Amino acid sequence: MLSHDRVWAAIDALAERYSLSASGLARRAGLDSTAFNKSKRLSSDGRPRWPSTESLAKIIEATGASLDEFTGLVEGRDKTGLAPAQRSSVPLLGFAQAGAGGFFDDAGFPAGQGWDLVELPAQATETSYALQIQGDSMLPLYRNGDVLIVEPGAATRKGDRVVVKTNAGEVMAKVLDRQTAKSIVLISLNPEHPDRDIPMRDVEWVARIVWASQ
Repeated sequence: MLSHDRVWAAIDALAERYSLSASGLARRAGLDSTAFNKSKRLSSDGRPRWPSTESLAKIIEATGASLDEFTGLVEGRDKTGLAPAQRSSVPLLGFAQAGAGGFFDDAGFPAGQGWDLVELPAQATETSYALQIQGDSMLPLYRNGDVLIVEPGAATRKGDRVVVKTNAGEVMAKVLDRQTAKSIVLISLNPEHPDRDIPMRDVEWVARIVWASQ
């Protein structure tokens, strides 16, 4: 079945097969280097964005791959008929960048450009992205330099670790205690920092932490 996820996975697999990054594949095909970025695969409202047939034709020509080879990748098989290993590379930003304007839409999804990429040992979804811890405010659980993989739009419940961004640009990783239509109560990871009770009108987005590089 032809699906949005499978087409983009095939592009990633084609790039990997020819020892290229997604950006390198785009450049080789004469496209903008950000054409295949993870942040370009969904629109600002979360709807799927599909690569154009022209883009697909250009990457097939640029790599010397055959249409059958690319179709096999879309179907999840390589020349041996086996499913190729899936790369898990997601966009990466620091917490300071996450608090700045222009990198996210109001739902917490990546938007615009300026992303680095980080490889993961586990499979990521189309909407996952990474935030790198900066400073010691999240000790002892998360240290400076740790990478958090977050999933915006994922269901959250009491006890989940979440990243929250306020309308003022503050970004924090805490434990969700409770969330209502009026407020969200967060427990601090670092006992030296206070818990927070934030009115929902002041919250721009909440994203659940699904993995951490610890």
